[in-house]
Amino acid sequence: MPALSEYPNVFNTALLVIQQKGFRVWLDKADEWYGAERDGWEFKATSPIALLGLIAIFEHHQPKQFREYWWRIDEPMDDHSLPDVPPDFVPIYKRPDGRAPKPKPQ
Repeated sequence: MPALSEYPNVFNTALLVIQQKGFRVWLDKADEWYGAERDGWEFKATSPIALLGLIAIFEHHQPKQFREYWWRIDEPMDDHSLPDVPPDFVPIYKRPDGRAPKPKPQ
């Protein structure tokens, strides 16, 4: 059982997070797309969770102006290069104190 999954009961939280980030949010009922806009940057997705993912990409890159493919990271990565099983770890909900380990100093 993951700590969080993409599921409709998370939609409300995703929409509220998007709004709290300062985006205006809407649902285009004719096309069944969720939309968000802030400072002219517009995003559309088929679910609030996917919309939040697009916004995370935007926030990661922090573009100063629009250009084609501003969102790209030019490094090879595709579904075929991912492992078939998760790595070894102890899920957070199985830890006695329910906390993540403290980060190791670098």
